[in-house]
Amino acid sequence: MPPAKLQAKTPDTRLIIAASEQDANLYWATQFLAPDPIIYIQHRRKKYLILNDLEADRGRKEASVDHVLRFSELEREIGRRNGRPRGYLEVVAHFLKKKGVKRVAVPYDFPLAYGLSLKQKKIQPHVMPDPFYPERLIKTRKEKAAIKKTLSHVSASIQAAYRVLRESKVKKNRIYWHNKVLTSEILKGVINGHLMENNCLGKHTIVAGGNQGVDPHCEGSGPLPANKPIIMDVFPKSMDSQYYGDMTRTVVKGQATDALRRQWQTVKVAQEHGIKMVRGGVDAKGIHQWIMNYFEAQGYHTGIKNGRMQGFFHGTGHGLGIDIHEAPRVSTVSQKLKPGNVITIEPGLYYSGVGGVRLEDVVYVTKGGRELLSRCPKILEIP
Repeated sequence: MPPAKLQAKTPDTRLIIAASEQDANLYWATQFLAPDPIIYIQHRRKKYLILNDLEADRGRKEASVDHVLRFSELEREIGRRNGRPRGYLEVVAHFLKKKGVKRVAVPYDFPLAYGLSLKQKKIQPHVMPDPFYPERLIKTRKEKAAIKKTLSHVSASIQAAYRVLRESKVKKNRIYWHNKVLTSEILKGVINGHLMENNCLGKHTIVAGGNQGVDPHCEGSGPLPANKPIIMDVFPKSMDSQYYGDMTRTVVKGQATDALRRQWQTVKVAQEHGIKMVRGGVDAKGIHQWIMNYFEAQGYHTGIKNGRMQGFFHGTGHGLGIDIHEAPRVSTVSQKLKPGNVITIEPGLYYSGVGGVRLEDVVYVTKGGRELLSRCPKILEIP
């Protein structure tokens, strides 16, 4: 049950103070990138940005708002205090009071100090749940195209890694490329370098081999093992559009064991069926539950073994957009999919001794089904 404040009528004024390079709601509302905190106010149907002198002129050219105001001009209106400049909240409160605002909607992660300062100035903050703008979870054609373009670069970067593995040789269970031991760091460099050439920033790219891949968020390090699974999870942001892509493939350089081959095929069948279940109106929880039941029916049990979690112990998917992880989730939580949502489907199985397997693609939800946005060959063995 949410707090009582979240159930009250939403104020018709919204406030965000953040750096839009890190705040998805702020960038979505303004289409303006700023590395430092800026002030955004939506009052009734008008959007305002309050920017310092460094950013104001650029903001007037680039921001998708109705008015760009200079912080310095508002500061002059209220005058300095003991010869010292005014702070953010004094300028914000001055602007809001000019508009007759007594209650303002703020994001769930609005800084506590800012909220207390507003209250002291007789302006009541009303905390909104995330996302601050729920409508941004329904992607437009332009947004879908941006995500699809980022995914095309992800696919190309993974296929660049495939080429390196094809060019490599196996000697005594180690992989050699250009006469050097192929490491996780080298293969990540190939992937991230390809992304950078296409103005995409890959952070925390995962290339985890063998037992390292049993920890789903292990980025991987050191020499990559031959004849064992290598998980490559690539999720960059496009610096052109600000939209993420996210894709995972699992490959073996050499020959997979029968146990690994069966594990990989089971994940592939589960992922393909999960994708087929996607459509508007479907409860995402049902997709996750089907995959969990399928894994159990195939003999792949989940639980703690030898002190660590093994099996399938993460969600099946998540929303994707300006944030790498956003609503809706495909997990144990009941959430209805809506046409226009963009989600991942990424089941996995992880067992010490065999290794980890995860396959991930991105789909756009339609009323009657789905559109696959990511395309990249699923290959188990690279000889």
